[in-house]
Amino acid sequence: MKTLLPLEHSKYYHIYNRGINSCTLFRKYENYEYFLKLYADYINPIAETFAWCLMPNHFHFIVRIKNTPLKQATPSQVFSNFFNAYTKAYNKSQNRHGALFERPFKRKEIHTVDYFLDSIVYVHNNPIHHNLCEHPATYLWSSYKTILSAKKTN
Repeated sequence: MKTLLPLEHSKYYHIYNRGINSCTLFRKYENYEYFLKLYADYINPIAETFAWCLMPNHFHFIVRIKNTPLKQATPSQVFSNFFNAYTKAYNKSQNRHGALFERPFKRKEIHTVDYFLDSIVYVHNNPIHHNLCEHPATYLWSSYKTILSAKKTN
């Protein structure tokens, strides 16, 4: 089993994962909304998010881990806690038990500006690649429209 390095402060990452055995993670609108709410609660305090996309059976985030000291958990543990919180709620709503996500969650460190920009394009074009839409602007569950907006984000 390949050992993944822990997430480090001030570094940029492409974080992604899928449902175990490629199972569906988001069955209805409320699942997507709840996942994003938990993301805001758990991840916004520890990471800046530059791009994201939620697909029916997987997700992608481009983040920079903030250089803020954490009281108890490492950034990697905070992500794990976030995934566990969603899993518990999803399992309860679907009357199921057990793991929902593949473990460990995947991450690639982003070392260059070119890779950072390519990652953002990749994340936003993922719904096209999976034949869910013809243009990223028409896909509801990504940050594509937010990036194009002149409105201030959190």
